[in-house]
Parts: sequence; C-alpha cells; structure tokens
Amino acid sequence: MTKRHQSQPRRPRPKFDGALASMPQVKVNGHTLAPYEDFYHWILTQTWLAFFGWVTVAYGATNALFACAYVAVPGSVANASGFVESFFFSVETFATIGYGVMAPQSRYAHMLVSLEALVSILATATITGITFARLARPTARVIFSSKAVMSNRNGVPHLQFRMANWRRNRIAEAQLNVMVLVVETTREGETLRRPVPLRLLRDKNPMFMLTWTAMHAIESDSPFFGPDAFETLGAMKAELFLTLTGIDETFGQTIHTRYRYHLDEIVHNARFADILRTSEDGVRTIDFDKFHDLEKVEGTAQ
Repeated sequence: MTKRHQSQPRRPRPKFDGALASMPQVKVNGHTLAPYEDFYHWILTQTWLAFFGWVTVAYGATNALFACAYVAVPGSVANASGFVESFFFSVETFATIGYGVMAPQSRYAHMLVSLEALVSILATATITGITFARLARPTARVIFSSKAVMSNRNGVPHLQFRMANWRRNRIAEAQLNVMVLVVETTREGETLRRPVPLRLLRDKNPMFMLTWTAMHAIESDSPFFGPDAFETLGAMKAELFLTLTGIDETFGQTIHTRYRYHLDEIVHNARFADILRTSEDGVRTIDFDKFHDLEKVEGTAQ
C-alpha cells in the first residue's frame, strides 16, 4: 500500500510561478535601473494585473492632462464648460469616437485635438504591440516534484527528480541540466561560488509528453558520494539548480523553466509514487493528485 511521506503536503494544483519563487532573490547595491532606462524589458516583466494597471493610469493621466489644456482657454470646446466635460471630450478624441455633441471651436482647440490624435495613434500602437508581445511570449507549464529523493537502483544510490508537462502536449528535444552550487574558500581567503554539474543517466528527452524522472548515479565522481558528503555539502551551503529547455510543439518556440532544491528537500530511502497507468486499450492515465507523493523503500542510500 502506498504511504505518503509525513513531511509531504498534498498540492492539488500547481502554481507555475513557484519555479520562479524557488529561485534565490538577488539584491543589488550601487546600481539602480529605472523603468524608463529599459522600458520594454521592464513592462514585459510586469504581471498582467500590473500591466493593465499601468495602462489605466497612463490613459487617465493623459486624458486629464489634455482636459486641463482645454480648460486653460475657456470656450475652446463647444458644450464643455468645465473639467469633467473637457475630460470626456478628450476621451472621445483619444478613442476617435466623436459623438458630435462637443467639438473644438478655436484654432487653439484644433491644435490640441491634432496633438492628441497623434498621441492616440502612438499610444494605441505601443500598447497593442506590447500586449501582442506578452501574449506571444512562450511559457513553460512544467511542474517539479516538491522533494527530491535518494534511493538505490540496482544496488547503486541514485538522486532523482520528477517533472511533468502540465499542458499535456509535447516538448520536443527537452534538455535538463542540473548543477550543485557550492561556496568555497580558497587558501588565500577568497570566497568563491562554484557550480558543479551533475551527470544524469539521461539528460535529454526527445518527446517529453508525460512524466520524466531524471536520475543521477551517486558514484565516486559525484559530489554526493561518501558517508560525509551531505555534511560537507551542507557546510558549503550547497543548493541544486535545475534548468529545463525544449521546443513547445504548439508554439514552435523554445521554452525554458527552472527550479531549485535545498539539501533538506532531499528525502533519503524514498521513491516517487507511481502515477502512470496504462489501460488494456493502450490509454495512459496520469494521476497528478499523487505527483508529489513518496513511498518508503528499504535500503541504505548514501
């Protein structure tokens, strides 16, 4: 009977920003990057809620600015006697609606309308382009097991990670890279952060469609080899970083995602619960409710 590991929570539905949340946060001193210095990158990295929020603020501020310009010269707009009417006239002009109730009636107003029409063309083109770029940007929907496991395979200890493609389509030429980032101090007292790549039994999957359990054999060349390996890696503040890249068959573009494991997220003498079943007619079924479940196994994986 399958038993869930005591420290393993049930996660009915993954949050795909968890991969980003698992990455270390970086703070920078002595270097500030204002949004206007790299506006395109800055706006693409905003959430959809923040993006539409900034668009709404910019839209309201622009129309308010033109409304103030119309109010500055009384009588510029017919049937608009105050700021509110001038604001709505600006909205109608900006959106090229033009109901005909309010209209410019001076050369000054016509010049402002011409300027606002130009701003409207540029703003519409910019917002449309950025929205399309955000929608067309490929994203990965790959989930990672919340824990890594270590158990014997054919008498050899293996470190294992499990992944699954949540979209249920195919990721062609999937490539997985795993490294251990350690902190070392040289004889001269210099602190270095050195990445140590982990050799996987299979680091490529030509058709990643269902699940993928990547394994690293803990042999003499592995940083996890030896009875004191975990204590040594712990003293070196080691962390595991996984990077997955591939071509999404739906988008036809390269996607990538990443994840991080701490040493205390590696469960010894455990394996992943089986979540794949094949019926007699050949239909495969994946039980994502058990994706993070672990089973205890006999053995002394080191």
